Amino acid sequence: MSDNSTYASGVADASSGSNSKGFSRVLGLGSLLAVAVGLVVSQGVMVLMLQGAGIAGLGFIIPLAIGYILALTYVYSFSELSLMIPRAGSLSSYTEVAIGHFPAILAVFSGYVVVAMFALSAELLLVDFIIDKIYPGAFPQYTVGFGLLGIFTALNLMGIDVFAKLQSALAFVMVVVLLVLGLTAVSGAANPQPAGLDLTSTWNPLGAEVITLVALAIWGYVGAEFVCPLVEESKNPERNIPRAMIIGVTVIFGTIAIYCLGALLYIPADDLAASPLPHYDYFKAVFGDVGLTFLAVAAVTATCSTVNTSLAAIPRMLYGMAQNGQAFPQFKKLTKTTKTPWVAVVFVAAVTGLPMLIMGDNPDAIGLLLISAAIAWLLAYIITHINVIALRKRYPDMKRPYKTPFYPLPQIIGIAGMIYAVIYASPAPELSDQIFGAAGAVLGIVSVIGVFWVKVVMKKNLFEPEPIEKALDAE
Repeated sequence: MSDNSTYASGVADASSGSNSKGFSRVLGLGSLLAVAVGLVVSQGVMVLMLQGAGIAGLGFIIPLAIGYILALTYVYSFSELSLMIPRAGSLSSYTEVAIGHFPAILAVFSGYVVVAMFALSAELLLVDFIIDKIYPGAFPQYTVGFGLLGIFTALNLMGIDVFAKLQSALAFVMVVVLLVLGLTAVSGAANPQPAGLDLTSTWNPLGAEVITLVALAIWGYVGAEFVCPLVEESKNPERNIPRAMIIGVTVIFGTIAIYCLGALLYIPADDLAASPLPHYDYFKAVFGDVGLTFLAVAAVTATCSTVNTSLAAIPRMLYGMAQNGQAFPQFKKLTKTTKTPWVAVVFVAAVTGLPMLIMGDNPDAIGLLLISAAIAWLLAYIITHINVIALRKRYPDMKRPYKTPFYPLPQIIGIAGMIYAVIYASPAPELSDQIFGAAGAVLGIVSVIGVFWVKVVMKKNLFEPEPIEKALDAE
């Protein structure tokens, strides 16, 4: 089969109302935009962005803007790849035909499965902490976190249409809550802004401590590409997938900027930087005790949105990897009625719950876990950019429904910027050993497992790309 005929069959699948995998195409632009925003706007982001604003003050807008530019580069790369190879496996499907099976397994497991496992656990712990702080003793430890995990596992098993309706509502509520909080703080409409907070006294937008916060800032944008594993269930993916991601990260940039500015008008920067739960202080400062109920709604909504998105997208990555022979074949099993990869959904839910018990009741550890997770996620983005470059060289004449603007500039900027962000991931020297140790341990374990699986189970060379026909024709 030629490149162009293979391309045509793949795009025909991507555009039609049905496909060979048996998925149903029910996700429009609104649902995909809710996915692009839904994973990003989480409690972890609410905490880390405020801590970054506390460290850099108004100067945090610089790493926030750099993070936005880097986010656009990965959006461009994922858009090109997901429409060139429209498969649920997402990054694993792209990487196996670009640079081989080992990087494919490393990228997905380190950048998504393992990272999301810890990030989701941190998210569920955060909602437990914040609810207990607002309503002391109302719920036994872990009840709220495990309860939400169980509820959204069951709802995702009910099918992608149920997920889509829930996600649209959750993402809308979450963005509105953060915008209302930020705009109310900036305007001082609820409570007067405290006197004596000088936002410009420490203004140093190009200071070293500001530039090194890029890794922390980019955590505010990771995850928009979670729309890509849903390509086989998307309506008009050639138009809607790129638009959903671009609009999503743009909305996030504006929302976070207003959210952080409002916080600096009410809370001293040092207090924001030092607090493990700065959003609690923020809501209370702006709205008083009534704000704590507002916060409870925001915290639960953010966690629900993140968990719901992850339980939809990550299992479909595992499903695609199983189709490619890169994971256990059980992950290919779909429910008969809803066409949901139920084994993968249950697996992701199970590995999410375990770290909650291990991490215990220490909210200070959550920030470290999230930054460590960001390092591994950035590795996945670097591999994504490399995939685009490799496939442009291997298949220069293949038609692409979406082409990266100004290629290869976004890929070069993305790779360089993300390497820089990894190097300066630690917000403080005393935290470097813990952060890089955690990230290194995760990458090391995944690498060993990946080498074993490719060499022993798959009996393939580690870095030998598959023909692109294999990815497009995979059943």
